[in-house]
Amino acid sequence: MTPSTDIIHSFCPTGTLRASINLGNPLLASTDESGRPVGVSVDIAQHLAQILGVEITLLAVEKALKSVEAVATEQADIGFFAIDPARGAQIAFSHPYVVIEGYYLVRDGAAINTNAAVDQAGNRVVVGTGSAYDLFLSRELKNATIVRATSSQTVVSTFLDSGAEVAAGVKQQLQADAQLHDGLHLLDERFMLIQQALGLPKSRGAAAAAFLQDFVTQLKQSGFIRAALQKHGISGAAVAPDS
Repeated sequence: MTPSTDIIHSFCPTGTLRASINLGNPLLASTDESGRPVGVSVDIAQHLAQILGVEITLLAVEKALKSVEAVATEQADIGFFAIDPARGAQIAFSHPYVVIEGYYLVRDGAAINTNAAVDQAGNRVVVGTGSAYDLFLSRELKNATIVRATSSQTVVSTFLDSGAEVAAGVKQQLQADAQLHDGLHLLDERFMLIQQALGLPKSRGAAAAAFLQDFVTQLKQSGFIRAALQKHGISGAAVAPDS
């Protein structure tokens, strides 16, 4: 890919590619021993900066809502998001590059033993504020009550402290948290499949959005995404099919 001067300026009006990295999704980004962001999202952002021929600045945030805000207000030039129509007003999404499963977590012995049993009056479902699960379940659940934890990382602790009936989030995050506490388990099937994409401010124009689409398609077809998932030992996400 050979970006034009106009495309480079559309992505990097400050001369540097500012990439928002959401640490709230540990499958795609975390920090190393020095505190620097690492992971699949970081690898993709760095590769895009190389193609554009610019330096990169990583803006690490703790939850998806902060990443959405950073890109929507143009404090960042690109971000990594679960595709959701509520986020689409200000952000232009690429096609998905990976898909991730969302699951429910309950206590052992709970009356809730299927996904269908979650949406009942009196049930409280804990989600991370502004996460893909928050947006999706806020539309889908008609009878259960949404309880919002401060971030995806605090969903299980909020679930336990509040005595809520259900926690919702990334399958692997919930599994890891459940191992730290006795008497918790996941329900048997996912409640949603999250399509994870890149996004940039819609104000950057159609040409920049099209370039981002082509970039993601190339990453998938070249094997870059698959290699990045293997490099970081990620088993809870799969390369998204071509759109």
